[in-house]
Amino acid sequence: MSSRGGGAGESQAAALMSVLGLEERDTDVFVGLTPSTERQRIFGGQVAGQALMAAEHTAPADRAVHSLHSYFLRPGDPFEEIRYEVDRIRDGRSFTTRRVVARQHRKGEDVAIFALTADFHAGEQAVAEHCLPMPDVPAPQTLPGTAEIVARHGDKAAWMAAMGSVVEQRFLEDPFAAPPKSPPDTKTRTWLRVAGELPDESAVHAAALTFVSDLTLLSAGFARLGGGWPDFIGASLDHAVWFHQPVRADDWFLYETDSPAASYGRALCFGQIWAADGTHVATVAQEGLIRSLKD
Repeated sequence: MSSRGGGAGESQAAALMSVLGLEERDTDVFVGLTPSTERQRIFGGQVAGQALMAAEHTAPADRAVHSLHSYFLRPGDPFEEIRYEVDRIRDGRSFTTRRVVARQHRKGEDVAIFALTADFHAGEQAVAEHCLPMPDVPAPQTLPGTAEIVARHGDKAAWMAAMGSVVEQRFLEDPFAAPPKSPPDTKTRTWLRVAGELPDESAVHAAALTFVSDLTLLSAGFARLGGGWPDFIGASLDHAVWFHQPVRADDWFLYETDSPAASYGRALCFGQIWAADGTHVATVAQEGLIRSLKD
């Protein structure tokens, strides 16, 4: 793993670990908190990452998550704690399945805001083994990061600064001034990594990757229109991740996103993730709601 030294790097990783760290309130019930934010909604990747951590706390240590499927049911309130209730659906010889429902109190009512099903596999000898090759792209060290993008665009990009303290990004194109894309070149690529150094536990890195995988993905839905988020508003409707290989989320990985279909205000977006050494580590899918702010 590439070294970042101590000090600031350790505090940055600690910031994410404070998000992914859950309090066990009761048997199979965990509570997560939300860091202070200027936004009125909780970042979807936070809820997905915390829900996966809750599921992992109840799964056998020798079984790694191989897929998760989830729905965002209501916007999360960043000023209320989130309670994650785990249902131990199955413990089989090779697979373990958990369902997690995230709940919050709203005006005296207990409501579900998110639901996730995660499956864990003991692993076995591969019969078929193949993967997508990693695209040939510039190294992350040669590309502009979040600070440069914020400096370039001022107030309309200021919201990126808070996330930039937890997740480092390197941009192959300006996310606020991207030209319209057209087939067959409709893909967008970004380098990402968790800032700082995470613990070695594979469960932590899977949850961290889930957290990060909600970043940039929905942007694929308007890539054929050009522009960036100041022109649109969006919300994740569902989110799925398939884990192909172990990954360190605190090392650089390439995130390639694309949208094969969009209609009725919704866009289906896919993501492919490669470690810096070219290993294809995950595939992501999400459908999201996209609305224009120009009207």
